[in-house]
Amino acid sequence: MNEKIRVAVVGYGNIGRYTLQALQVAPDFEIVGIVRRCASGEQPVELANYKVVDDIDKLGKVDVAILATPSRKVEETAVPILRKGIATVDSFDIHTGIVDLRRVLNKEAQAAGTVSIISAGWDPGTDSVVRTLLLAMAPKGLTYTNFGPGMSMGHTVAVKAIDGVKAALSVTIPVGTGLHRRMVYVELKDGADFAKVENAIKTDPYFVHDETHVQQVPCVDDVIDMGHGVNLTRKGVSGTTQNQLFEFNMRINNPALTAQVLVSAARAAVLQKPGCYTLPEIPLIDLLYGEREDLIRQLV
Repeated sequence: MNEKIRVAVVGYGNIGRYTLQALQVAPDFEIVGIVRRCASGEQPVELANYKVVDDIDKLGKVDVAILATPSRKVEETAVPILRKGIATVDSFDIHTGIVDLRRVLNKEAQAAGTVSIISAGWDPGTDSVVRTLLLAMAPKGLTYTNFGPGMSMGHTVAVKAIDGVKAALSVTIPVGTGLHRRMVYVELKDGADFAKVENAIKTDPYFVHDETHVQQVPCVDDVIDMGHGVNLTRKGVSGTTQNQLFEFNMRINNPALTAQVLVSAARAAVLQKPGCYTLPEIPLIDLLYGEREDLIRQLV
């Protein structure tokens, strides 16, 4: 019997909680602990049976660290962990920054002889794999990715980091042909200036390219819903045959799906050669638990 993959969860917000749940039902993982900045304080009841630390070095041997951190913290979190020879997996979701992040973490991972898998959520992530397949099926054409309606985790986290914001929700509304409207609901701290907060949101790189509306609410918990979805379409050409039309739809709980993809990517991380990868670069079968011939018999 193969040894279980020793995994640590770094960060414990929404993604961290759902990652723990996904790991608990994955038969090939051993959860060695949770890394949190507030490790010395009172912990959530569901962490009672786990070691909670403020430094991954305190967990002993770790094969893979799943980074349940905001996208803007991924690089600074991943680099020191990779340098320890520990593989990392993250759900970095700033599409315009993926190539640069891959370049940085690829250098670090190769130097340390380990693996980094980046942007392993559902978009970027599994939707990226779908887009890759559609491109292979129709090399000429146009693909449109329409998100929502639903809660965007990355955009919501970005708003929460803005000075004066107590709580936030960013909802993505598809306009069509890959264009989106951002509806942002903010609960402000006492004394915060709404006009300044609104301007900071609209000029943030997460929002600057989309139509964005910001609304102040008394309590974000009254409007929050973690549901989301995507409609992916491609109309293109297979060989010389035109009018090939493909469509992919899903409706999901955002953090739950992100967490599941992270866990699957952590499984794949131990099978790759040193370096940094995005999901389209990884053999899909490496994401799955089970004997390879059994999986091929089931899937092919």
